[in-house]
Amino acid sequence: MRTFSTSIDIPAPAARVWDVIRDVERWQEWTPSITSVRLLGRGPFEVGLRALIRQPKLPPAMWKVTELDAGRGFTWKSGLPGMWVYAHHSVVPIDGGGRATLSLRFDGVLGELLGRLTRSINDRYLGLEAAGLKRRSEEVLRSGRR
Repeated sequence: MRTFSTSIDIPAPAARVWDVIRDVERWQEWTPSITSVRLLGRGPFEVGLRALIRQPKLPPAMWKVTELDAGRGFTWKSGLPGMWVYAHHSVVPIDGGGRATLSLRFDGVLGELLGRLTRSINDRYLGLEAAGLKRRSEEVLRSGRR
């Protein structure tokens, strides 16, 4: 198993940060690490939701929500038997705002190898996503929009 993680303190209420994290179809608006997110099917953000995500320098990937703690975080996974990638996105309240944590975990026989081979891009993309999440959450706070 190989894990990558980053956390960032955001001077916006945790509920606002959660609204930004949960709105996965708009991620490409605030991070250059995402080209597009297309939800498959309509309905609420819940366990079982699937999305096709395109990212620069990576092949398109199908992600499926496997865990959801509404208002606090979710996990989704992508891959094949022997090579699973789990992405976890969470936010907790702290004094003065929220702390967001973004992580990737590579599991399986080939997952460990893939994690090692993609280490630099994983670290870079998590950094871009954390910074973009902070910017978007602050913008949402200033503008009062979702």
